Amino acid sequence: MTEIAVTSRKKNWSNWAGNQRVKGVSQFAPSSEFEIQQIVRFAVDHNKRVKAVGSGHSFTGIALAEEVLVDLSNYDEVVAVDKQAMTITVQSGIQLTKLNLILHENGLAMQNLGDIAYQTIAGAISTSTHGTGIKFTGIANQICAMRLVLADSTVVECSTILNPELFHCARVGLGAVGLISTVTIRVVSAFNLSVIEEPMRVDELLAKLDHHVESNDHFEFFWVPHTEWALTKRNNRTNQPPRPMSKFSHWYSKILMENYAFGAVCKLGRAIPFLIPKLAKALPSSGRVEYCDSSYKVFASKRIVRFYEMEYAIPREACEEALNRVRRMVEDSGFFLNFPVEVRFTAPDEIPLSTASNRESAYIAVHIYKGMNYVPYFKEVESIMNSYQGRPHWGKLHFQTAETLAQRYPQWDSFQAVRNSVDPLRVFSNRYIETVLGK
Repeated sequence: MTEIAVTSRKKNWSNWAGNQRVKGVSQFAPSSEFEIQQIVRFAVDHNKRVKAVGSGHSFTGIALAEEVLVDLSNYDEVVAVDKQAMTITVQSGIQLTKLNLILHENGLAMQNLGDIAYQTIAGAISTSTHGTGIKFTGIANQICAMRLVLADSTVVECSTILNPELFHCARVGLGAVGLISTVTIRVVSAFNLSVIEEPMRVDELLAKLDHHVESNDHFEFFWVPHTEWALTKRNNRTNQPPRPMSKFSHWYSKILMENYAFGAVCKLGRAIPFLIPKLAKALPSSGRVEYCDSSYKVFASKRIVRFYEMEYAIPREACEEALNRVRRMVEDSGFFLNFPVEVRFTAPDEIPLSTASNRESAYIAVHIYKGMNYVPYFKEVESIMNSYQGRPHWGKLHFQTAETLAQRYPQWDSFQAVRNSVDPLRVFSNRYIETVLGK
């Protein structure tokens, strides 16, 4: 049996939203690639399955360890910054927040980001996390090389040149083909974003949706249920110097109103649901806001209010119809919803299990305040998304199975072939992976 240097502890673990929990699981916190190898070898010798966790921001059980949990919080350093090649190589446990600061200090930036930065880089790419912008792909497509610890505990380097089939799949691998050790990211020179945030009538917005999507670098909007309004955000790259919000304005808008005040409204709505439609009318009253700041400060925002989320990628051309169906469903159903419906857009990529694989995509995300029953609402939304061959964000709640998902990804069989090759004994599986990929 393997002697292992890194020690384990029996601990309870839960994710950010508190809806995924495990008690008394063996947790290891490696600080080196060699220790990750040892943990995998130990697990295989003891016939146990392994899952790695980052910041626990997934709502699904994708990282839920049933036997051996690898906590990557001690494995979060920068390995190399190459300004000539415009790449940065980092350990897999680094959070995007830390990564963004290091990039900025070096005059660099990621070309696109999601709207939160709590995730680790490994968690972000493994779940197909994305931002918005029809000219830009998700985070996984910014990766140009990786090192993986496979089920036999060997370390494999992969890229478009080295082990390209494994690389192709591992960028959005759901943690099912190996433990990610390091990733090398293609980066760009640091840039600023000019921001306009303002409410619009949702029908007027949808009538000119293509214009909004195509005339802005990064466009997204939030339809406010029980109203005819959407909150819009237009981010465009600029050579202008930063004109950030004042400290007071930032605190008032982003911390007080978007977090504490919104959280209080959610708590009141949870206690007295029939008040939610009246409370919702306060959201579009914020008015127009303009500012300019470093890209990483604009892309991601602080999230204090906890919630459950489901997000689907559908063909971009179906967005208007699909959202209008969601609007009608909400009106007819009697649901009381205190969270906006978020809509974003990305370019296609060629990664087998990416939500944007081989198609330009629109994303429709729905949320329910923590502690409220999300199932009826999410199932109704999912039934609409199924009409468009919708692909669920792997880290957000859904009710799909391998049988329902296989036909939605053109390269599904290619991914399964790679998975069967590198992990035939399913060392890196768990109940969620068995549900969405099969045993």
